[in-house]
Amino acid sequence: MESVQNIKQRFEIIGNDPKLNRAIEKAIQVAPTDISVLVTGESGVGKESIPKIIHSLSHRKHGKYIAVNCGAIPEGTIDSELFGHEKGSFTGATSTREGYFEVANGGTIFLDEVGELPLTTQVRLLRVLENGEFIKVGSSQVQKTDVRIVAATNVNLFDAIEKGKFREDLYYRLSTVEISLPPLRDRKDDIHLLFRKFVADFAHKYKMPPLKLDDEAVQVLQKFRWSGNIRQLRNVAEQISVLETNRDITAATLHSYLPTEGSNLPSVIKTKKEESDFSTEREILYKVLFDMKSDLHDLKKLTLELMQNGSSKVQETNQNLIKKIYGSKENDSEIDFEEEPRTALIANQNKEEAYQENDENYLFAETIEEEEILRLEQKEIEMIKKSLEKNKGKRKAAADELGISERTLYRKIKQFDL
Repeated sequence: MESVQNIKQRFEIIGNDPKLNRAIEKAIQVAPTDISVLVTGESGVGKESIPKIIHSLSHRKHGKYIAVNCGAIPEGTIDSELFGHEKGSFTGATSTREGYFEVANGGTIFLDEVGELPLTTQVRLLRVLENGEFIKVGSSQVQKTDVRIVAATNVNLFDAIEKGKFREDLYYRLSTVEISLPPLRDRKDDIHLLFRKFVADFAHKYKMPPLKLDDEAVQVLQKFRWSGNIRQLRNVAEQISVLETNRDITAATLHSYLPTEGSNLPSVIKTKKEESDFSTEREILYKVLFDMKSDLHDLKKLTLELMQNGSSKVQETNQNLIKKIYGSKENDSEIDFEEEPRTALIANQNKEEAYQENDENYLFAETIEEEEILRLEQKEIEMIKKSLEKNKGKRKAAADELGISERTLYRKIKQFDL
């Protein structure tokens, strides 16, 4: 069995944090088996190194190793990518295609961002884990595959299970062994080591002297939160390496490359109560806006008929409309539009402004309606933007929250140029 230090050198893993060492030890111990492994940790902590270690130390090391980013594949094609499809099974399927589970037979598949898998795909994956069977899209023939599955996620799968977005039985099949990688902020002694490695690499790449931090700058580096973890640290190291002519970096210089604390942190996830309140407010707002639009349309229609046909004919043919707008009286025929047109219309002023009975104010009514429609569109755009931001740009989740189909959401995104 290889030592942790040898594995670090082989896979260029920098750091001596006890939690990091323990994660590598677990990877070494589980590698010779065929147990499925779930790697957890925040985005940017280097989760992709663990499946590579496991594959290289297993009896499958001469087989294929395929890494699949489940969050980057559209929902409509994920089953075809993983399990393959038959010719003619869907539009564009001009030939039979082998999926990753067929290609990687005898090897290892790394499913990154496994929490993003659609529920239908989760069912197929569960079948592979339980008995090594899968069916191509558009086929009825069961096929066998022998693959080792290592999955990774940066989301809390227990929360996803509670929300009905991830199958509990699949979680327990994937997490036979769970390996957790610590965030960079919990590895303070490793931060400067990583930074020195990155600036040395960039100095060689761009053919320039390496950077050097003074003691105060090192303290700033170690105290920073690094929400983006190793990926963020590497980006900062590259920026300074390229832009700074003075290779001795002070704390003030380093500060100028670091974002304001909290500005790059993930948005706070709302509680269920807040989500429910948001949904209720949205429904109420929609109802009010549509009711206002309907009332305005009815009022405009009645005003136009008054101008064209006179009050007596209008009262005969529009009794239901008059009741809707002005309410019921003991004797509806008592409403005299010729004597009291302004008084009758002002009675509806809580919903809309009163209109004069002439062409100019009829055009003004049309303008008001157009403005209401514009406001409705603006509210709709605002809600779509908020939902997309809240769900980090994931259209399916945003569509579910808005109560519309993903296709409708996509059309509205194009319509409003979002």
